Amino acid sequence: MYERLRNCPICKNTGFQKYLVCKDHSVSNESFTLTKCSECELVFTNPRPNKKSLPEYYQSEDYISHTDKGNNLINLIYKCVRRYTIRKKFKLLRKYSSGKKLLDYGCGTGDFLNYVSRKNLQTFGYEPSKVVQEILKIKKINFVTNLKAGKAQYDIITAWHVIEHVPKPKKAIKLLRKKLTDSGTLFIAVPNIKSFDADYYQENWAGYDVPRHLYHFSRESFGRLIKKTKFKIIDTLPMKFDSYYASLLSEKYVNSKIYFFKALKIRKISNKKAKKTGEFSSLIYVLKK
Repeated sequence: MYERLRNCPICKNTGFQKYLVCKDHSVSNESFTLTKCSECELVFTNPRPNKKSLPEYYQSEDYISHTDKGNNLINLIYKCVRRYTIRKKFKLLRKYSSGKKLLDYGCGTGDFLNYVSRKNLQTFGYEPSKVVQEILKIKKINFVTNLKAGKAQYDIITAWHVIEHVPKPKKAIKLLRKKLTDSGTLFIAVPNIKSFDADYYQENWAGYDVPRHLYHFSRESFGRLIKKTKFKIIDTLPMKFDSYYASLLSEKYVNSKIYFFKALKIRKISNKKAKKTGEFSSLIYVLKK
């Protein structure tokens, strides 16, 4: 049911130290330990559910990216913000690429693809969940079930909050490199454990989302991972609304009675500090070969 990593997934170091113990507030109420590599400083969930048992931790209607069904207040706010951020993401793509063929890696229920497919782009999604694939079929969204098969390449590949879920992130990014055209652009968004809201909420920070999030990146550790995959980071950009959504969930976890207003306050402080430090709650990395 569980597996323990003996080597760091980035640098293969065997020396780890305890970082935090976090609770799964979404599904199981279990607690999971985060360990930190003493060499490259990557933080990862260890031990963690194995490949067979991990899907069980996604089985919740509140896990909105896989169901589209969550309609509590926080998820309604998430849906409203998502419509805005999808438009922002598309503008970002066009700033760095004029390519026509796009793959959304870990596309969830396809809201991003649904939008960009109306913008004169040839779009495809990749989502391993059989349940989500059925939703994509209903929505008539193109998706691939096996990225390794075939020689298809893409001008743009996006991975919005996906790499932290992938059991072998270095292997996954190397595969995406093969699927990217020589002039293509890869966009990866991940939570940032060095943000103010991460530091403020500690083990209750929603950005840890154990055990679904297997890896917990800082700019430094993500940079080391990318160096191993032979990509170059050409820009690092903030996702400013993520601090609010992460704070909303975190306030819920600590049973705050004024979570809506408290989250607004923490978002404001987090983004204000990040303007000086660059440590926003989530970051988008723009990558080229």
